[in-house]
Amino acid sequence: MPTLNKKKIINDPVYGFIKVPFDFLYDIIQHPSFQRLRRVKQLGMTHIVYPGAMHTRFQHALGAMHLMSSAVETLRSKGQEITEEESEAVHAAILLHDIGHGPFSHVLESTLISNISHEDISLFFMQRINKDMNGRLDMAISIFKNEYKKKFLHQLVSSQLDMDRLDYLRRDSFFSGVTEGMIGSDRIIKMLDVYDDHLVVEAKGIYSIEKFLVARRLMYWQVYLHKTALSAEQMLIKIMQRARTLVQSGHELFAPANFLYFLKHQPGIEEFEGDERVLEYFALMDDDDIMSSIKAWTVHPDKILATLSASFINRSLYRIEITRDPIPADRIIEIKTKVLREYGLRSEEELSYFVFADTIAINAYNVKDDRIHIRFKEDEIKDISEASDMLDLSALGKTVLKYYLCYPKGLE
Repeated sequence: MPTLNKKKIINDPVYGFIKVPFDFLYDIIQHPSFQRLRRVKQLGMTHIVYPGAMHTRFQHALGAMHLMSSAVETLRSKGQEITEEESEAVHAAILLHDIGHGPFSHVLESTLISNISHEDISLFFMQRINKDMNGRLDMAISIFKNEYKKKFLHQLVSSQLDMDRLDYLRRDSFFSGVTEGMIGSDRIIKMLDVYDDHLVVEAKGIYSIEKFLVARRLMYWQVYLHKTALSAEQMLIKIMQRARTLVQSGHELFAPANFLYFLKHQPGIEEFEGDERVLEYFALMDDDDIMSSIKAWTVHPDKILATLSASFINRSLYRIEITRDPIPADRIIEIKTKVLREYGLRSEEELSYFVFADTIAINAYNVKDDRIHIRFKEDEIKDISEASDMLDLSALGKTVLKYYLCYPKGLE
């Protein structure tokens, strides 16, 4: 029989033609758990605002793999030793870094599951696939967990300047059409080097890093935390909360069996560790399960679930007010009074699905995390916050906190 050609070429809209550099990576891509990422949107509900933002975690993983190839080639050209086995492993690690994302990516991360991150679930998936592939992922898992001897390989997968961020900023900018997020990922990668087992950026790349950090901050406010997308995401969360309340109270509710499990249980890390079936249920769950269920719930006898579901499906979203100061208590009371009267609600618990306030916070650069180091002549190493003449530590590391209030439209 002819040998299957696994070194495929993929036509990616962001980078053009990209290669699958190792046969083993093709086997990973073909694994059912990885193919599931085709059905998980990269940007949650952001397509509600930017119609082109329909790309998936599958596309992002392939893009990050492509950038990893460029990074490995660059570091090797500068004399850094990366063996073929290490190259394959670090490619596998970045390919699988987001495999643990649930439906709509970050949106339902603390709603369907509890006290477990998508990184933890990614590790469970990697360990499961490793069994299927007779331990071939041992080194990739070691790199992913930052236990491998060459620490800079982990930084390529997970740091403040990793291939994950370099791809998602450029890809999310491309598909959303928000050009402020476009970064020079090629130049940034060409400026990478390793010093004392840590990734560094050559001094002449400092302006590209400044642009990268500014672009990340702009993308958060224009795309990731756009107020309309935030409204849609909060409505989706409220629908899940209402559905869980009904299911746990004994009400009949249409949902695929794997999704229904997470409405009944909301498992945490102990359940994932103690019962292999939990990961199996999770591996079967994607955006399609959520959307098909919500469409069915638009005619559910429960008035609250039906109202929320129909509004969500028809894009009749909450109005959302975002401010830099806490929402005045009398403003919240005023809105609650109107909603109680308009919707005929009977309790504070029912009202909580329609009126709620919370906060959002971001920072472009976490000074407590893996820092971005700039290398000057004579091997002088400076943190980007010290090396930049445009951005200072207070601006880069400052957490911006905003307050928001959600409620139904039409109350004026």
